[in-house]
Amino acid sequence: MKEIYNLNNSERPEKITTALVLAAGTGSRLSPLTNDAPKCLTRVNEIEILGRLIETLHHHKFKRLVIVIGPFEQQIKDYLKNISKNIVVEYIVSPVYKTTNNIYSLWLAREKMKESFVLIESDLIFKPSQLEEMLVPNRIAVSHILPWMNGTTITIDKQLPRQVTAINLGGHSTNDTNFKTVNIYSFSLKSWRQIGDRLDSWISKGKVNDYYEAVFSEMVADGSQSFECVYFDNDFWYEIDTIADLHECEKLMLHTKQPLSIVV
Repeated sequence: MKEIYNLNNSERPEKITTALVLAAGTGSRLSPLTNDAPKCLTRVNEIEILGRLIETLHHHKFKRLVIVIGPFEQQIKDYLKNISKNIVVEYIVSPVYKTTNNIYSLWLAREKMKESFVLIESDLIFKPSQLEEMLVPNRIAVSHILPWMNGTTITIDKQLPRQVTAINLGGHSTNDTNFKTVNIYSFSLKSWRQIGDRLDSWISKGKVNDYYEAVFSEMVADGSQSFECVYFDNDFWYEIDTIADLHECEKLMLHTKQPLSIVV
């Protein structure tokens, strides 16, 4: 049975306090900044992307972080040792990060996740307050499509504008029912077990270079997974893949009066 937790439901599930962060990518499009350091430690206005994310987790009193890493694993471990404080950090090291995509990173975490959790990509900048509505299972962060955005979109139900009816891979549409995924998701343990089974099926077929969004798309299409939208439109967020992204993000942070230092 599909699970969905409505925003107005008075019997909300317990607030999520576990995060799964994927940080096993090579970040080649951010070269030369990633020649000698992992992408997640790229500085945005003098603060590392991962540092901003950890402060957000502290702000929401997270207890556990599972992080999938690949290149420069020791740099990430040393960095988190200094800032994780009371968050328990567990590492999954991908031995084949050079030849696999994020579906494989997510699959590697299938047995580590034993409770509801939030899945976050490690190249995102967003305000701590934006995560609040994602701390309930089976939600997806989305945004109206802006000119700089590309990649996966979702289609919503016109009558139920928080309900996802389709996840569209590589689509770029500006119609009034399509929105860009922010690459933050939340899952109940029940949903995660179903997703894990589907990931097993894909990986067993050698589909290690796909995006995990393809699995989510398939499951939404066949009715085995539901997502409720959380809209990130009213606040600042940015996905950093390239040097141009980095520069634009830094300019937007100044324009939107985002703090240069971490303040939560």
